[in-house]
Parts: sequence; structure tokens; C-alpha cells
Amino acid sequence: MKRLDMFGLLKKDMDYIEQELYRSISGDDLIHETSLHLLKAGGKRLRPVFVLMGGKFGEYDLEKLMRVAVPLELIHMASLVHDDVIDDADTRRGQLTVKSKWDNKIAMYTGDFIYAKALEIVTQLPNPEIHQILSKAMVEMSIGEMEQIRDFFNTGQSVRRYMLRIRRKTALLIAVSCQLGAVAVDANPNYSRQLYRYGYNVGMAFQIQDDLLDLCGTEKQIGKPPGSDIRQGNITLPVIYALQDKEIRGPLLHELTRIHELNGDCDVSTAISLVKASAGIQRAEELASRYINKALDALSELPDYKTKRNLKDIAHFVTRRSY
Repeated sequence: MKRLDMFGLLKKDMDYIEQELYRSISGDDLIHETSLHLLKAGGKRLRPVFVLMGGKFGEYDLEKLMRVAVPLELIHMASLVHDDVIDDADTRRGQLTVKSKWDNKIAMYTGDFIYAKALEIVTQLPNPEIHQILSKAMVEMSIGEMEQIRDFFNTGQSVRRYMLRIRRKTALLIAVSCQLGAVAVDANPNYSRQLYRYGYNVGMAFQIQDDLLDLCGTEKQIGKPPGSDIRQGNITLPVIYALQDKEIRGPLLHELTRIHELNGDCDVSTAISLVKASAGIQRAEELASRYINKALDALSELPDYKTKRNLKDIAHFVTRRSY
């Protein structure tokens, strides 16, 4: 599914959201230039799409929805700027990262600035429930990021620990994107609950697929060198599963230790090959599919609008995407 296909009938409204994204961080200062750098690199814009689709289950109001959709995408962008500093990443979406083009200090303040712009926009809506849901998600995201740093090269972590981390780091923001679209337009509370449930499960599958692409995708597909997670010590689900394979565990632990000792400044192709030789890839794909089935189940309680069919299409896209 191409991005424009995914937007479907929302293309005109998504064009408006895109314009507002640019307008929200445009200016003549260096901090505006650095903020625009990542925005110009593009992205799937899944979170704004989910906001608009959630808004279809109430009295659709683009101006209200914009004040949720733009902040959610900005929050996502800010987290990427900070991630690239932590990960020491040189490229993102096929372009130089902010920290690579400028430096770490500029990147950190850029992320802070983008977060602040997000809050400035969302507070234009007088509904305190929206502010509470969004701020709680941001708190959980920060905890998830800290947990990921703490678990770098932790080869003893459990699947449960990984799932809790990606719930906070990725799934919650996608879940509240679906939920807040409905809340912003005063939709039936049951609809917003089911949309949250749908978004949460899609978000879990989305992150698992991201982890799979880091191992199985090409640099052209994913916009950064494959194996970036292993280089930085981020032990993802396929690796955790691979470490449970008795034949693979020893050689893989040896490779991960070597990579850790060299601070990731080395070839990781052997580690990737070992993970691929195990059942780790297949088991991760199967778990992602189970989350998608849960997402589709959540949709069963929503009215049969065209948007519901679009949400089903996006759910299927998540586990089939190659970027």
C-alpha cells in the first residue's frame, strides 16, 4: 500500500495537515531550520491519519482534528530527533539526521522545541481530557525510551520486558492517535475505547515489524543501514527469540559481546545471519500477526463506515510493509 492509497479520501485533509505541520515550525532561526530538516525528509504520517479516521466516528471537524493530529506528529518527530542522538545515528529516512548535520546539542534542543510546539497547539483545544491523555502518553514514552537505554546489550531480558518497552515507546502514541481523533469530535465513548484498543494492537505490530525490517530490509527500503539496532545494543524481539535457540545462542552471544566491546563500530552481518538462521524471524512475524488480529477484533464493535474498512486496510499494511 502506497502512502497516498493509505490516505484514500483523506488526501485533501492530509494535505492541510501537512501544511499546518510546516507552518507550526517554520521561521528564520536556526532552531526552525533544524526542525524543518526532519519534516522535509518525509514519513508515513500514520498518527495524523489515525486522528482523522478516528474523527470520522463523530461529528467530523477538521480544525479540531488538526489541533490533535499536528501535535501527535510533532511529538513523534521530536522523539526521533532525540533517538538519533542516543543511537548516534547518521541517517534517518535516507537523509542526514539533525545530530549528524549539526551536532548533539543542537539536536537535543531541536527535539525540545518541537515538543513545546506540539503542546502549544494542542492547548488551543479546551478539552482537558485530551491534554490528560496526551501528557500521560508522553510520560510513558519517556519511560519507554529510558528502559530501552537501560537494556542496551541486555541479552537476558524477557519477551515480556520487551513488550512493555515497545508498548510505552511506540504503541501508546498510535493508540491515543486513534482515540483522540474520536474524543476531539465528541464521538461515542465506546467508539473511542475501541479505537484505542485497535491503535494499541496496531502499534505493537508496527514496532515488531520495524524490528524485523532492521534485520531483513535494505538500506534503500528503511532509510538507514540494516542492523542498526544490533549496533547500538537494542535487543529486539527476533534477537530475543534467537537467543532462546540452543544451537544459535552461543555464537550469537559471542557476536553481541564483540559488537558491544567495539561500541557497534564493526560489521554486524554475522549476528544478522545468526538471527535469520533461527526461528526468531518467523516467531516475531507470528506475534505481529496476532496483534493485527486483535486490532481487527476491536474494529468489530465499530459501526460499518467506510473508515472502518480503511482501518482494516492499514492494519494489514502494517505487517506487510517494507519501509
